[in-house]
Amino acid sequence: MRYRRSALVVVSLLASCSSPGDSGSMGTSESSLAGSWEYCTRTAVSTGVTPVEPEPYVRAMAGSGGGLIFPSDDGVRGREPWVSSGSQGAGTRLLKDINPGAQGSDPAQFVQVGERVFFAATDPVAGRELFVSDGTLAGTRRVADIWPGSVGSFPDELFAYQGLVYFSAGSPNHGRELWRSDGTPSGTVLVADLDPGVEDTSPGSFTLGGDGALYFLAHLRGTFTLLMRFETGFSPTEVYRAPSDPGIDAPLVAVGAKLFFTTGDTHDDAVTLMVSDSGAAPEMVGMFGAVGERAGVGTQLLFSATPEVGSDDMELWRSNGTMAGTVLVEDIRPGPQGSNPGSFTVLGNQLFFAADDGFNGREPWDSDGTAARTRLFGNLQPGGGSSNPEALTTIEDHFFFRVDILSRGVEPWVSDGVRVTTVALTEPSPGPQSSNPRGFVRAGNDVFFTATNASGVRRLYALPFRPEGTCPP
Repeated sequence: MRYRRSALVVVSLLASCSSPGDSGSMGTSESSLAGSWEYCTRTAVSTGVTPVEPEPYVRAMAGSGGGLIFPSDDGVRGREPWVSSGSQGAGTRLLKDINPGAQGSDPAQFVQVGERVFFAATDPVAGRELFVSDGTLAGTRRVADIWPGSVGSFPDELFAYQGLVYFSAGSPNHGRELWRSDGTPSGTVLVADLDPGVEDTSPGSFTLGGDGALYFLAHLRGTFTLLMRFETGFSPTEVYRAPSDPGIDAPLVAVGAKLFFTTGDTHDDAVTLMVSDSGAAPEMVGMFGAVGERAGVGTQLLFSATPEVGSDDMELWRSNGTMAGTVLVEDIRPGPQGSNPGSFTVLGNQLFFAADDGFNGREPWDSDGTAARTRLFGNLQPGGGSSNPEALTTIEDHFFFRVDILSRGVEPWVSDGVRVTTVALTEPSPGPQSSNPRGFVRAGNDVFFTATNASGVRRLYALPFRPEGTCPP
């Protein structure tokens, strides 16, 4: 990796200030992977444009064959789709003025499917409908007028599955149901009317199962929440149903052929962890006071949870899909308070997350699901302070995140899963003022993110990130 020498200097300075309690955490992590990508520099380039970031900053931009596609507002044409080639190429520009005038088309729900990006946008003829773009003006168009006329079908929950986009949309004869599209009018079809007639089931929380099926949640007349399973060539089948209150909680998490999810209890506030194997009838594997973030790591589900209702002792647990195999991984912070594991991301067979052990503050940790290999990854803010790692995002064989360091503020960092080569990127906002980076995503040979510059303006940045050995000299 380039800039390794300067990276070691940064980490050595941090390590020299470490407290005795973390002396074993600063070496090379056993979770390291053979790298195949590298960042060409630690300095990201500003595109000079401010993207529109809808709450909660989910799928605000996606990569296409022509570059990163994202929404922006130039103050004249309203919110419209823009495209950026990143640190090189044609630059950053308006992709298409879909809805001419100051109101804009308000594009959202960007999802990459192959070399194209699908999204929802509003045009003056058809209302809010499905659009597709390959990153060029000529290749950006409305796909279909699902709800004829200017009403709009309001596509939502866009998800890539087997080369197509699946989504929820409304139509006058079927209500809000499951649709799919290949990017053409004839290839945009209703998959299933789960509640025949005009009643809505509003499918969402789409998840690719390890068995190759598409899982999602649907809602039946305000009475039940349904867990559904779909395979191409077949009709969706019901796996499980629960009363709408408390319902089935997102996210659905696939671990191999198993699918984990949680449901509430109609009599108290307890949360039940359930698992279905390849669409079979789900079984309960544990009951908790609360279940937080969760991720599949190897053959297990790792998740944060409290053991009982009213407890604050949220710690890291694991499950192999059986009650006997659903156990506490490690009591990172002994006592009633809990370490509150969060900001999960998975790199290889290792979970990286933020936790507070009560001694080093809230810092990055890693785990393979065993107590022996659940450890402090690095004390980035030595002493009693916390670096508060957030927005951990795996991209290829690295993960990007933000941390809060005294005299630097909240700034972007990158890691290849090895502690000594986990480094800070150049600050978009030098000094103690934070740039608060977020929204890390790769398009082409750049990792894009938004951050606040020294003038306090949030901009889109691009960091050159390429297959190893292809960075320019």
